[in-house]
Amino acid sequence: MKETEVKRIPTNHKRLIRWVDEMAALCQPDRVVWCDGAVEEKKRLEQEAVASGELIELNPEKLPGCFLHRSSSNDVARVEHLTYICTQNAEDAGPTNNWMTPKDGYEKASAMFKGSMKGRTMYVIPFCMGPIGSPFSKIGIELTDSIYVALNMRIMTRIGTPVLKSLGSGGEFTEGLHSKADLSTERRLILHFPEDNTIWSVGSGYGGNVLLGKKCLALRIAGWLGRREGWMAEHMLILGIEKPNGDIKYITAAFPSACGKTNLAMIVPPEGLRHKGYKIWTVGDDIAWLRIGDDGELRAVNPENGLFGVLPGTNSKTNRIAIETMQRNTIFTNVLLKPDGTVWWEGGEGDPPKEGIDWKGNPWKPGMKDEDGKPILAAHPNSRFTAPISQCSTYTDKTEDPKGVPISAIIFGGRRARVAPLVYESFNWQHGVYVGAQMASERTAAQVGNVGEVRRDPMAMLPFCGYHMADYWAHWLAMGKKLKRPPKIFHVNWFRTDRAGKFLWPGFGDNLRVLEWILDRVDGKGEADKTAIGYVPKPESLDLNGLDLDPATVRELLSIDSREWLADLKLQETFFSQFGSRLPRELEAERIHLRERLSS
Repeated sequence: MKETEVKRIPTNHKRLIRWVDEMAALCQPDRVVWCDGAVEEKKRLEQEAVASGELIELNPEKLPGCFLHRSSSNDVARVEHLTYICTQNAEDAGPTNNWMTPKDGYEKASAMFKGSMKGRTMYVIPFCMGPIGSPFSKIGIELTDSIYVALNMRIMTRIGTPVLKSLGSGGEFTEGLHSKADLSTERRLILHFPEDNTIWSVGSGYGGNVLLGKKCLALRIAGWLGRREGWMAEHMLILGIEKPNGDIKYITAAFPSACGKTNLAMIVPPEGLRHKGYKIWTVGDDIAWLRIGDDGELRAVNPENGLFGVLPGTNSKTNRIAIETMQRNTIFTNVLLKPDGTVWWEGGEGDPPKEGIDWKGNPWKPGMKDEDGKPILAAHPNSRFTAPISQCSTYTDKTEDPKGVPISAIIFGGRRARVAPLVYESFNWQHGVYVGAQMASERTAAQVGNVGEVRRDPMAMLPFCGYHMADYWAHWLAMGKKLKRPPKIFHVNWFRTDRAGKFLWPGFGDNLRVLEWILDRVDGKGEADKTAIGYVPKPESLDLNGLDLDPATVRELLSIDSREWLADLKLQETFFSQFGSRLPRELEAERIHLRERLSS
């Protein structure tokens, strides 16, 4: 690489410059470009991406500023089996993470990175997670050979010159190195070095593996930093609910990917509740960083600046706000390209088009089947959209508040056909931590594995906790003791079915009925029955106006089958046993007490 091919370096941060030089020497790009975040730069990158075929420009009249990207067919989801925590001590990573020594990690990945950017450009992306200058925020630098990544990062984070100015000449930053390399599954690794504040990702182009500010920094590395510094990094949406009197309460909610976080973050009040005049404010749809404020209350910021949402099943009925948000300045990944230059996906707007180009780039028509007789999908089940959160009509400028928003309630939830009722409240913070720790959900297309398989997913953090999960729970317990007024903790299950497999609850906008009861409980109202598992709403305490639910269905939604719970407790015991003596004794005590209550 010739010196003249390196763009002028816009910083005097010596360690940063030295690191970029070292990584460029390893990856051997033809040129190095420092991203400044300017609009002109965005246009130039888009033009280059279209010219190279990495992006397809969509209909500028119907979808202005929008593009389509197709990833490799072997690269369509997070690869948990290739994702590692690299610490000196294996115990620090814990039994739920893949572990590798830092020495082995650097050696194996270096061999994959060596010369991987020949013939390509290395983009240097300074980015900030959270509002620039906020005590919550962290700065990272991602080096990548993907224009797709560069354009997504400018949507998902705050990037460029303002970040470098905030970093100054000696500020701390997370080192992030990414290369698509040859996209081979045999040479693919996502490595986290929390002791070095470093992330290396090679051999993938899928967002969850390569947008290093997202799951890698905002959860795995941030979780490690948060435990050390006294805050929390969580896989949670942040939502504000405003009553007609102007009172706004903020909640966070943790669900596994593709289980409704984005839908809930942009919830539209159902017809039966609109007369009450609720307003919804979207602070974030995926990640929350939580700190104890000066007032002793838990406060949250969304470290991201955009939405990276799942598309299949997203339409004007399920998430009208998301559909409106993605009508401009959006990157669509792995969906159908229609003849008119717009896009479509299963469960999207309207009927399937008569023809198009599917997510793999092949001609497609409805009813097509593969050699095994299975339907050929127009869009991948984990197809995505990336859009600026500021385009969301429910967006609030509180997203930019450097102090964060005060949290009144924390909600855990998963996709369970049985066992968990529609909603219940924990007895206290400690019991709430147990409720989150035993959470389970059916596996979705957002993870590699068998769709529908039930797995424990504590706090929806199983794939994202960057250290020993028992220590993570201990950190939760310790945080609760420091709070003057800990938020109430709840569990919800929108996916309960009857014996025939039919969903009992309508979900989507009607979930606000459950949130209304939760806020009533926060205010010391809302009738509930004290049960073995927690406080469950009395049927009459839920406003079901306008819903066609018979009393028997409501009773089933709120019912607790002791036999199912006792059977689930055995599975919980097996899950918890892997943590050995590091499991907080408070959680084991909660499990034993629950068994005693159920047995009695």
